[in-house]
Amino acid sequence: MSLDPDLYESMRLELRRGSLVLAVLACLRTERYGYTLRQALAADGLEMEESTLYPLLRRLESQGLLNSEWREEEKRKKRFYVLSPGGVAMLAALTGEWRGINASLDKIL
Repeated sequence: MSLDPDLYESMRLELRRGSLVLAVLACLRTERYGYTLRQALAADGLEMEESTLYPLLRRLESQGLLNSEWREEEKRKKRFYVLSPGGVAMLAALTGEWRGINASLDKIL
């Protein structure tokens, strides 16, 4: 039986979606603006389109997990993001959950 490419792509994106939230939270322990965040994620093998990243950043901020501020840098206004105290707590909790799931999947796979 051959692999259905559309089904694979759908399942791959579903698998990846939750991982991206954890990766973004982890990267924002250090303050960054969107472009440098994308670069950092890509450098570690998690490339993300702007159309995915910016809505995610807005959602995480609206959930109280990120703080942001507009600043001018190199004559351009940039929005810098960093974890809020709630984001730090959420990252710790999700990291523990991720490690448990990962250990279980390693056994199963």
